[in-house]
Amino acid sequence: MALKTPSERYIEQAKRLSKSDAERILSRLRGKLMRRLEDEKLIPLEAVALQLELEDKQLQEWRERMAELRAQNQE
Repeated sequence: MALKTPSERYIEQAKRLSKSDAERILSRLRGKLMRRLEDEKLIPLEAVALQLELEDKQLQEWRERMAELRAQNQE
């Protein structure tokens, strides 16, 4: 996963989250993202925004794979 700065869209989305929702998202951090937060290279808001962006990307990829599988099963 190439770490980058979060897009403005996800920063705004992270700002609107409740404290408990933000904590739940932070609990799902993995690998480099967690280390960057622990090393204080990221603020929690940025970490939440990056996690949201990553999860959206993964969800989109999953949806594409499911659509492919469904198309194969209908043939």
